[in-house]
Amino acid sequence: MSRRLQRLALAVLACAMLAGCASAGYYWQSLRGHWALLHAARPLSDWVAEAQTPPPLRERLALALRVRRFASSALALPDNASYTRYAQLKRSAAVWNVVAAPPYSLSLHTWCFAIVGCVGYRGYFDEADARAEAARLAASGLETSVYGVPAYSTLGYSNWLGGDPLLSTWANWPEGDFVRLMLHELAHQQVYAAGDTAFNESYATAVGRLGTQLWLAEHADAAARAAWEVAEQRRSQWRELTRTTRERLAEIYKQKTASAQASQALQAMKKEVFTDFAADYARLRAQWQAQGSSDAQLAALDRWVREANNASFAAQGAYDDLVPAFIALFEEQGRDWPRFHAAVAELAALTQSERHARLQALMPLSRAATQ
Repeated sequence: MSRRLQRLALAVLACAMLAGCASAGYYWQSLRGHWALLHAARPLSDWVAEAQTPPPLRERLALALRVRRFASSALALPDNASYTRYAQLKRSAAVWNVVAAPPYSLSLHTWCFAIVGCVGYRGYFDEADARAEAARLAASGLETSVYGVPAYSTLGYSNWLGGDPLLSTWANWPEGDFVRLMLHELAHQQVYAAGDTAFNESYATAVGRLGTQLWLAEHADAAARAAWEVAEQRRSQWRELTRTTRERLAEIYKQKTASAQASQALQAMKKEVFTDFAADYARLRAQWQAQGSSDAQLAALDRWVREANNASFAAQGAYDDLVPAFIALFEEQGRDWPRFHAAVAELAALTQSERHARLQALMPLSRAATQ
């Protein structure tokens, strides 16, 4: 282990000790897992130049180099070491996130960490560890969800070690989705408000969506644009379905009281909402299949619907609910990327209640931008 990494390890472990002995193991698995990714990563240009690199991967990594330059030159995202190296992983996800919420609430359970503040998820490099944490939380009465994450951001803190690498977990995605995720993760390095998951994820989602539209319009071929349009239409339908379901659940949960009779009524109403959600999804799924989607393509959503609970709905809301406000802010700033990022940074400097009030004020202006 290099002296630099030793210093980083000591710093992380010091934070762990300050947070209590129970957290030391979690911090250590985080450090060890991230170091393994960094150690496996090599420069994109090396992979592109090597004769033994499979042609499809070579083409995709060459595309990644172009997208990385585009992100900084056209979108004013950080120009640093992140996503200039590639790592081949022997697993389906970079990490597995655990999320949790109470039985009658869409408020995410939070974990607090040094630097990033309190966040509504906890990531593990081993799926078994993630499921063990979910089981512990479920035993305390929370609803939980565990899901694989193809990429994550260290907010730029790993750039002196080579930056966050591009991973095999998302390298073969369709061009539009590939670009969107890279831009999303880079946005976390541009502006980040400690302790505000919904703000951070919705901002990054907006950057990914808007930036991908620009990339496809200026740099992609007709096939990539057509594939993106089809996928976006379906994502829009999915977002509408889940948004309306969250709104129904939120209205029900406002009626929560200490009465056992009221609790039974809430449970019945909640069950009805989830039954309706499954039926609405089934109709949407049949429509997508009629348009050419296969069972394999829909498998992930099928599982999401089967396992849906407050935790999964709350996590999705963190990524989606404030996106229209950020799109409205982008329009308000004349679609000028530096001005937009500066305006977001100003919001990040406010208290959480102040910034969310500002974003809510933008919401009515943004509906047309999300269609």
